[in-house]
Amino acid sequence: MKTDIILCGVGGQGILSIATIIGEAAMNENLYIKQAEVHGMSQRGGDVQSHLRISSDTIHSDLIPRGGADVIISMEPMEALRYVPWLKPDGWVITSSTPFVNIPNYPDMEVVNADLARLPHVISIDIERMAKDNGVPRSANVILLGAAQKALGLEYEKLEAAIRSVFARKGDAIVEANIKALALGRAAQ
Repeated sequence: MKTDIILCGVGGQGILSIATIIGEAAMNENLYIKQAEVHGMSQRGGDVQSHLRISSDTIHSDLIPRGGADVIISMEPMEALRYVPWLKPDGWVITSSTPFVNIPNYPDMEVVNADLARLPHVISIDIERMAKDNGVPRSANVILLGAAQKALGLEYEKLEAAIRSVFARKGDAIVEANIKALALGRAAQ
């Protein structure tokens, strides 16, 4: 088993929480993991991306080469397109459909959607709306993770257990909100 994942978005959207959950689930499956992350100017609103590599064999580098990513998980559609050069030809893009317009020259969403539509495997969902409509407004990132579960090759139950472990210190209400969000995303696959 080997899965190379690029997680991307904008600071404050929960990308690093997704990486933590995936990492915990991978360790619970006795897999090797390596991670490298970049924080855009270390502030909310800056570019955030993480390379996360999971394998049943030893991993020698934490960076994914261009054309080597199996999955891109993006909290923002333009950010998904930024990392398409790292995606394998048959790779998956799982992205939020809602733009986070934080730059004056943000591209037209028709262009962004057309570019995404040219890719062979894309799941694009309005995670913000789903989160609000289902009473889990702070768990949109975990909805996206649920939608990516099959592409990641990790067992759903392992992701659920990882959420329980990662969020345990925040209390039962936060754990249950994130478990609900994961299930919502899984249903949207």
